[in-house]
Amino acid sequence: MPGLKEVRIRIASVKSTQQITNAMKMVAASKLRKAQTAIVKLRPYAAKLREILQNLSTSVDSSEDNVYARERRPEKILLVVIASNRGLCGAFNSNIMKMAVTLMATTWQEQFSKNQLHLVTIGRKATEYFRKRKYPVIASHDELFDNLTFQNASSVAEFLMKSFASGEYDRIELIYNQFKNAAVQKLIVEQYLPILPPASTQAANAPAAGKPLPDYLFEPGKEVIIRELIPKTLRIQLFKAVLDSFASEQGARMTAMQKATEN
Repeated sequence: MPGLKEVRIRIASVKSTQQITNAMKMVAASKLRKAQTAIVKLRPYAAKLREILQNLSTSVDSSEDNVYARERRPEKILLVVIASNRGLCGAFNSNIMKMAVTLMATTWQEQFSKNQLHLVTIGRKATEYFRKRKYPVIASHDELFDNLTFQNASSVAEFLMKSFASGEYDRIELIYNQFKNAAVQKLIVEQYLPILPPASTQAANAPAAGKPLPDYLFEPGKEVIIRELIPKTLRIQLFKAVLDSFASEQGARMTAMQKATEN
């Protein structure tokens, strides 16, 4: 049985740990407010642009005009895994890693076995995890969370767009956590390229088809729209995914540190 001195030391240690976890919770809450404001403001704009992008991809005369909508046999796959630079956020990072590994073992098992599946990681936790286990990581952008701006995210999007347009990859998917609230994050696997057609075109032959697609008039011209609007929209979609992940990380850390403080 421990003596009185040991008990007092243990009590002091627990109180010190509680102060640390509570401080970390407050820091995460402060960052969460800023991150939540950013993603809430961007989400409606990004969603509308995505809708226009999908409709535009079906409005052009052929996939030859829009290189980002070309459907090819998915033989070469690129997975973009978005995690975090720091830990102490519960199962936030481990869930992302598990999903990526599951996709490589199921959906893209054939491509992975043929060394035709590669990874791009955003966040040191993902980079360390996959490099340590010798997964094919071709690029990492851990610095993105050190200065999270649209310009920095755009450079990553440019790399992804060029890789797809050149035929280096036939399918690019994003794996990230979508922010719902401080306690809930939804794991998302999202096809980034090629551009998916709108849901209404997929159900066009159904008896209760959705509302018809808009009939677009291209001004100043179709070529300008494809050259300018579609790449810009793809940059915003990646930026939204990274912002979603960052807000989710802060929410997960705040919740984890609150539980640690209570415990």
